[in-house]
Amino acid sequence: QVQLVESGGGLVQTGGSLRLSCAASGNLVTIGAMGWFRQAPGKERELVAADRRGGNPHYTLESRFTISRGDSAKNILYLQMNNLTVEDTAVYYCAADPADEVSFGAYTWQGQGTQVTVSS
Repeated sequence: QVQLVESGGGLVQTGGSLRLSCAASGNLVTIGAMGWFRQAPGKERELVAADRRGGNPHYTLESRFTISRGDSAKNILYLQMNNLTVEDTAVYYCAADPADEVSFGAYTWQGQGTQVTVSS
């Protein structure tokens, strides 16, 4: 079993930046692919960025977003978000899966989410 805890969300003005973090714990050797999703009120869940096993990003929704893993601690996943707009306001979720790569499919594990609010 794997547990995921997101942090780093908050309130930021348009044009600002945030870095979200996701700390994984539990049976870490089972973690392969990791990713970030977001869901805004009244909208469907949306894949923001995806990373293959070992830290090899293969998808980002926009070039303003960068997904990465910790250098020494591969159990930490980051999402750097720059030039934020009000449309980025959502709850952001970290996800992980035993597979080497997961794109738009379902991940096995997901965190509780962290709120990102961008004000105009």
